[in-house]
Formats: sequence, C-alpha cells, structure tokens
Amino acid sequence: MISLALLRKHLAMPRTSWQLCLLAAIGGAFSALLVILFTLSIEGLQQFYLNQLDDYTSLDMVSRFDLPIIGAILIIIFAKFTGYQYLRTGIPFVLHRLKTAHGMIPLRNTIHQFFGTVIALASGFSVGREGPAVHLGAACSSYIGSLLKLPFNSIRTLCACGIAAGISASFNTPIAAVIFVMEVILREYKVHIFIPVMIAAIVGSIITQNFFGPAHEFDYFNKIELTIHHYPFIVLLGITLGVLAFIFNRYLTLIVKHSSNFHIIPRLLLAAFITGSLGFFIPYAMGTNMSAVSFSLEYEQHFQLLLGLLIAKIIMTITALGLGIPGGIIGPILSIGAIAGTCASTITMNIFPGEHIATDYALMGMAGFMAATLNAPLAALLAVVELSNQLEIVIPAMIVISSACIVSGQFFKNRSIIIMQLEVQKLLYRKSPIEKSLQRIGVLGVMQANYTLIEDSSEQSVRSAINLASEKQLIISKNPLSDNLYTWHESVETPNYKVQNVTENECLTKAVNDTQNKIIEHQLKPLESQSTLAEAYLALLEDRLGGVYISRQSRKYSWRCYV
Repeated sequence: MISLALLRKHLAMPRTSWQLCLLAAIGGAFSALLVILFTLSIEGLQQFYLNQLDDYTSLDMVSRFDLPIIGAILIIIFAKFTGYQYLRTGIPFVLHRLKTAHGMIPLRNTIHQFFGTVIALASGFSVGREGPAVHLGAACSSYIGSLLKLPFNSIRTLCACGIAAGISASFNTPIAAVIFVMEVILREYKVHIFIPVMIAAIVGSIITQNFFGPAHEFDYFNKIELTIHHYPFIVLLGITLGVLAFIFNRYLTLIVKHSSNFHIIPRLLLAAFITGSLGFFIPYAMGTNMSAVSFSLEYEQHFQLLLGLLIAKIIMTITALGLGIPGGIIGPILSIGAIAGTCASTITMNIFPGEHIATDYALMGMAGFMAATLNAPLAALLAVVELSNQLEIVIPAMIVISSACIVSGQFFKNRSIIIMQLEVQKLLYRKSPIEKSLQRIGVLGVMQANYTLIEDSSEQSVRSAINLASEKQLIISKNPLSDNLYTWHESVETPNYKVQNVTENECLTKAVNDTQNKIIEHQLKPLESQSTLAEAYLALLEDRLGGVYISRQSRKYSWRCYV
C-alpha cells in the first residue's frame, strides 16, 4: 500500500519515469492483444461466407445486397442490449473523453465498439479498423490506470499510449502511430509523454509481428520510379486531392449533423441499404481492406471504371460513418486516396507511355488524401513510408502532401475531419491554455502534507496552534458536525492605525503604523486524490479564494448520450 501511494505521488509530476514507461508497455501489450482478438474475430466471421478474406466478389449479387442489411440488424439488436446511449465510438469520441474525462472510456462503449465494428466490417461496410483499434487501445490502457487509481494526468498519458499501441498493432506502423498521437490526438510534443507513447507503439508492433508476421498489406508495391519530370503532375494530383478532401469532409459532417435528428435504427438501415445497393453493382467498393486498391491497380488503364469505383467508395464511406455505423475512417481514406491516385496515373501514362507508375501514384494519393482529410501531414508522410518500406517516396510524398494541404486548408478552409465531427456532434474537446497546462500535474505531487488538525476552532485554540507550529505548517480545524468540512487558518499581519496628537496646542496629527496578527479562515473544498491542478483551479475559480483538501474517495465518472 505504501509503495502504491508513493507510485501515485511520483506519477503525479510531469516527468519521464521508468514506472510510467513500464505501465505503458503493459498497457500496450494488452491493447495489442485486444486488437489481435478484434482482427481474428472479423476474419473468423468472414470465413463462413467468403472464399477469400474481404473479397465480396465471391458472393452473388443478392447476397451482396442482403449482407449489409443483416449486419445492420445485428448491430441494432446488440445496441439494444448495451444501451443506445453508449453508441458513441471511434477516434472523435476518444478525443472527447481524453479532453473532458482524462481518457477514461465507459465500459459499455468499449463493448459496443468491439462487437459492433466486428459485425460492420464483416458485413462489407466501408469503415476502417483503426478507429476501433484506437478506442480499444485507449480503453484498455486507461482501465489499468483507473484500476490502480493513478493520478488523472498519468491516466491521460496511458490513454495516449494505448492509442499508439492500437494503431501500431493495426497497421504495423509504430513511427506513424506515435506521430499520429502527438499530431492529431494530443496536439503537443512533450518528452515525458513521447517516450511512454513510443514504448507502447513498439510493444504493439512487436506483438502483432509475432502473430501475423513482419509484412503488411502494402508490401507488394513495386520500387518507386517517379522522377523529377513527374513532379508537376504530382502537384496537380495534390491540388485535386485537396479539393476531394474538402468535398469528403464537408458532406460527411453534413450527414452527421442532419442525421442526428433521426433515431439510430432508421439511420443504420439506410446506411445498409446504400451499401448493399452499391455493392450489388460494384462489389470491390465493399469492405475496407485492399480489395479496392488491388482492383484499381489491376485495371489501371480503365479511367471510367476507376472513376465509378472512386465515387462508389466515397458514397459508401460517408454514408456509413455519417449515419452511425461503428468503425474507423483512416482505412477508407487510404483506399480512396489510392484509387484517386490510380485514376491520375491513367492520364499521366498517356503523356509518358510505357511507364508503369500506377502503384507510385496510388501511394501519392494515399499520402495526400490522408494528410488533407485529417490535417496531419507528418503522420501521413510517415504512414506511407512505413507501409511501402521505401525511403525514396519521401520527396514526392512531401510534394503531394504540401500541395494538398495548402489547397484544402487555405482555399477551402478545410480542417481535420475528426475536429469537424466533434463540433457537429457538440462534443467538447477544447480546453483553455491554463487548464491544459495544469492538467499535466497531479495534486498529489504538489500538495502540502505538513499540517496540524485541531478539533477546537475557537480563536484562542487556533492562535495557540499557530504559535506552536513551524513556519510552513498548516493549521486546519475540523467541523464537529460534518466529516467533510474543514477550515484552513492563517495568521496575517494587518496595519492598525492609531491617531496621536503631536502637541496639545496643535491640531496636527500623525499616523503611526502599528501591526497586529489577524486570523483568517479559508473554507477547504474536497478534491479526490486522482485530480490534477486543473480541477483545483476550477474548484476555486468562482471565489478566487480558499483552498482544497485531498480526499481518498474516488469520483465516479458518468457519461450519457442520446442518439
């Protein structure tokens, strides 16, 4: 018990420690294992009706139409048992909880995220695995911190570690996972957070490699052959991707905004109908794995066919995510970017015949569209570098990312789709600068533990206690009528002005500054031991006076949302 108390006090301060790194590694391991179980569950379901994983062309046309509808019905039935108010999932919800609840995720949301997304991905919806991986990783690591009753600032760090481990386990991209957490989720770079996040990402990647091998889905891409005479066309591709990212973000948020007026049941059924209808004619647009990318590369010279696949993929994605199908957004974004890049390659190959650059442009499309959609240029750059295992991609990828982000951000005022979703869903994510700074320090790390507790709060007893106390010792009296009311007493010197006659015949007076000790009482407000200085600041903000005392009683966070 003593060692655990010392651990909590040590982790309350914003500094790098081996204890936090160890907890990050443990949380990363459990997060990776949960993501592996999540992946195996999807593959296990698909094996019952697909000849090849995520290949929906093996189904007949009627089955492709029925499958999403059956999946939506199963999601609705499961949501009825878990509670409709716990349907919020994915990266936007995790970011909201990180900002407002120190990263602690409700259990029912996590359960719905796991089973709901397994059903959605197995049913052919165009949603990704990384959003659930972020949610599951964040929940798993934050549960460890909550179980140990660690300070909220360290639970927040563990939540970020779980996110990095989840992304790393999902894509086998540890560097991109770390940068994504720092650039998109936390939006700050602090060494005491960076190192544990990096360790968690490494652990997640190692565990995934032991289960699925070191390779990933993009290893079949050929060595990049783009030369300097392709760079003007890459800039044009980036401009096109910037416009496409604006359209994608705009209509996705509009669907989220307007569909919130309807109950979740008709929304999910509508998303299933749209997915099934498009899948009836274009089966390669279903799912979120590499089937759409493989198809676009196989038919790289058929522009009209690729354009139809691109439009179908965009419609499937924005309707599924906008209408509430549980799942992530990064996987579909990468697929859409790859298809758009392959479409651009068909035009370029007419100018440079004989060059096989479809895979190069597909990688460029993935980088540019991800950067412009998420407003995360560095994470997008490192993601395509790790996914393709090619350092030669850096310069052309930087060109397309820069042009896409400039066009999307400056000319269309586009922002991160995650932030836009939070705003239209009215989920808080902003904190004032002073609160953000104070959230990094737990109250256990700076609290004054040298105090004297007295039962008698009379002025004579307080003065006696103050006279006997040391210089930095606090005098606190307890209210005899309540166990939760305490008062902090301090003695201050106040001026006492006395008027004296200078002479008997003159009316001049002189003020002589004499001082006396005055006892001032400050009511103490209770604060739980896991709190940060931000909670102390907010507790005293209205009165701008007083103090707080630390209680061992833990507060129960509650969150409800009606959809």
